[in-house]
Formats: sequence, C-alpha cells, structure tokens
Amino acid sequence: MATLLEMRQITKEFPGVKALDRVDLKVEEGEIHAICGENGAGKSTLMKVLSGVYPAGSYDGEIVYEGETAQFRDIRDSEDRGIIIIHQELALVPQLSIAENIFLGNERATRGVIDWRMTNRRTEELLEKVGLSEAPTTLVDSIGVGKQQLVEIAKALSKNVKLLILDEPTAALQENDSRKLLDLLLELKAQGVTSILISHKLGEVRYVADTVTVIRDGTTVSTLDAKGLSEDQIVHDMVGRDMTNRFPEHKRTPGDILMEVDDWTVWHPEHVDRRVIRNAGFNVRAGEVVGIAGLMGSGRTELAMSIFGKSYGRNISGSVRLKGEAVDVSTVSKAIAAGISYVTEDRKSLGLVLDETIRFNTTLANLEGVSSNGVLKRNEETRVAERYREALATRTPSVFQKVVNLSGGNQQKVVLAKWLFTSPEVLILDEPTRGIDVGAKYEIYTIINDLAAQGKGVVMISSEMPELLGMCDRIYVMNEGALVGELTAAEASQERIMSLIVND
Repeated sequence: MATLLEMRQITKEFPGVKALDRVDLKVEEGEIHAICGENGAGKSTLMKVLSGVYPAGSYDGEIVYEGETAQFRDIRDSEDRGIIIIHQELALVPQLSIAENIFLGNERATRGVIDWRMTNRRTEELLEKVGLSEAPTTLVDSIGVGKQQLVEIAKALSKNVKLLILDEPTAALQENDSRKLLDLLLELKAQGVTSILISHKLGEVRYVADTVTVIRDGTTVSTLDAKGLSEDQIVHDMVGRDMTNRFPEHKRTPGDILMEVDDWTVWHPEHVDRRVIRNAGFNVRAGEVVGIAGLMGSGRTELAMSIFGKSYGRNISGSVRLKGEAVDVSTVSKAIAAGISYVTEDRKSLGLVLDETIRFNTTLANLEGVSSNGVLKRNEETRVAERYREALATRTPSVFQKVVNLSGGNQQKVVLAKWLFTSPEVLILDEPTRGIDVGAKYEIYTIINDLAAQGKGVVMISSEMPELLGMCDRIYVMNEGALVGELTAAEASQERIMSLIVND
C-alpha cells in the first residue's frame, strides 16, 4: 500500500499548555487507522491540525498528503483535497431536511438557483450507499442519533472523500447502531476510502482497524498492527501502566432502603396521548449501586429526569420516599433539598456552563453554601472548588480554568463535583462515563465506590453492559417505559439482560 498521509513532528501549543509534542502519524491508502488515547491526550487536536481547523502557521511540523507537502489554511482547503472530518458533536441543522443538510454550503445549483430534483436524486444515491431508506425531504430532527451519524457520512461522500476522519462516532449510539456504522466503514474501505477513527471503545477498534496509533500526553507512544492486538496492550500504552482490572474492587454491604419510587407514570410533554413511563417502581439501599439497563429509547433518561424535579414529562403520578418518608420532588430545588441529585448524560449542554470556570460550575447547584445574606463569598467559592478539584483529582492548572478547555473526563469530574457539593443522599448518574477513556473511567468508578462506602445510594444508567455488570449490586432492566426485571449481581449477565428486554 502507498502512504496517503504523513504527519511529522507536529507540535501545537496553547497558552500554558503544549497539546502536541512532536507527534508522528503515518496512514496508508485504503486502511482504517485508529487513534487511541486518554482524554486530553491530543487526538482531536491532531485531527484539527490535519483538517485546517488549526491552520498552517499555528503549529510546528509538516503534513505530507498524497506525496506533497500540504499547508491547509482552513477546513474548505482540506475538503478540497478530499479530507473530511466528522466531529463528535454532529454539525447538522435539525430543522433542515436530510438533503438540505448534505448539500449545505455545497448546493447543487444552476445559475444561482438550487436544482431540487438533482439535489434529491443525488441524496437518494448517497443514502442508499450508507444504508438509509429515509426520503431526502425528511427533517433531521425526526430521525435518531444513529441515523444522523449516517447522514454525516453521506454528507462526506458527497464531497468525494478520500480520507474520512471520525471523532468518537459511536459515543452516543447503542450497540446495533454502532455495529451498522462500523460495518459501513468496512464497506467504504472496500471502495477505497481511507479512514481515521478516534474511539475509546476498544472492542470497536479491534473490529475495524488495520493499524492503531496510541497518543499519550501529546506524544506518539506506539503504532501497532491491529491483527491479534489485545485490548490490554492498547490500554497499557494509553495509560502507561497495566490495568488488570477495568473496575476497582469493592465489597459492599447495603443497608436499609434509602429511596423508593412507586407506581411512577409519566406522559410525553408534547404528545398528550403517549405514556413514556408506565407504573415504574424501584428502590436503592444505603451504600448500594443500582443499575438501570435498557436500549436507547427505553425510557431510562426520562425516568431519571422526571424523578429529579419533574424535569421531563407532564401529568406525572406516583410517589418518592426517602428513608421511609414521602418527599416532594415537584421542582429541581425541592428534589435537591430532599437529597436527590442527577448527573445528566449530556454534560456539555445540560450539565455545565462551558464558557465559565471550574469554580463557577462547582458551586452552581448550591450557591447558598458559598453565600452569606445573599452575597456570594468568592474566597469560600474558591476554597470549595479547590477541595473538590483535589478530592476528584481533576487535571487542571487552576479552578479559574474555563471548563470548555478541559478534557471530557475532567469535565465529568466537574459535573460530579457540582452535585456532590449539594450533599445528596441519592445520586442518579446518567451515562457517567460516556465519551471518556478507560483511565478516566476507572477514576469515575472509584468515586462511585467511595460514595457507596459513605452510605450514599447510587443509581447508574448505562448503555455499556460490562460497566453495569462490573459496578452494580443490582440491575433493573427497562423496556418501552416499563421496568421489566430485576437481577442481583450474581444473577446478571449480558445474555440475561437482553433476554428480559426481548421477551418483555
């Protein structure tokens, strides 16, 4: 195979931070090349250098593409050469149709007038290539995240892609959608398209990749042939140490029932005849981690948000008891006062104010704890933020750092700090390790175990079954808005969980 891309000694600095330090990357034509590393290792920064987001002149080093030195001034420049990047946060406009999104900025027009017949015909051809049967006129916000990812790939194919870069493309997808996307990458490879895949999901890396490059702390650690490569070898190179156990050891003896939810029913906020949660009932004991498993769309997030201050849904009925006493959870402030906190699955949109500091975000849910007579005490706010930064080992030079500049794992720690400062009795965690690497996951798991050891109740919603099996004392299984089964840790397995889902 001929070499399509070489990045040589790439160095990129930001104020006070060297994000990339002489990184080398070599990609052969027609291969799927995976890039692995912990959050903050520099993977996305490297791809932004390649795609022109960080233009030539803003970094040191050399890019050789198709045998020639390349200096991309912006994304348009790299796209003209067939390099297309699909970011983790999808760049689709929800209120536009699939066809409009695919050709946005690249319209099919004659004399300045869009040719919709040509646009829709070409869209149908592209959708067929990626395995979608939707009409070109379908609005993007009416299809699921998995299909939106495929629309992004169709958009890339419309630009005669030679090198496709995907940054965590399956982070928000359930297993079936993830497998469809990975199989599509293999099909594109057969058609001669070269891909660079950034992923934390090592099983997926081993499934599709020909070569794996590992980056740690902004430096290339290794480039490995994926054939016969073990996940343990990738993990070792990512974190710089052996991780014989993906989950920290724990010995728990759960106490009395801490929180009990009975006959919980929730109706859709807009579709008045649609019941989203049906008579759900569950409990969590003091010092216990309880999991909720289920496919995407099963109602797990809706259940959690409706309990947390009725943040989702309408006509909500049922009861919540803490330590045997009925509590009012009709608003977020009342739920917090009762001792319930909720860590959202969408930390960037709903969990954090990205353009504010760690200090600002840490105390946001409990301003009374750093105020006197309605006046914010800045020194106390700083002290609290520092305390949680140290306790959670958040990697940052200062609590005055803006959260947007942190890696995903460290952003998640700031979200956890915000809710831990409310001193909850029960902490509901919705996809607590989504989009973060194995090393950061282990740190989050350790925090969860520490909370359980303090007698707190933890409810963990996760799409990753190994995570639920490795962390939980009991697992409830959810399907189509109902809790359809309950398994102890000893009873639980991936097969039993899936059996409860499909046999409901």
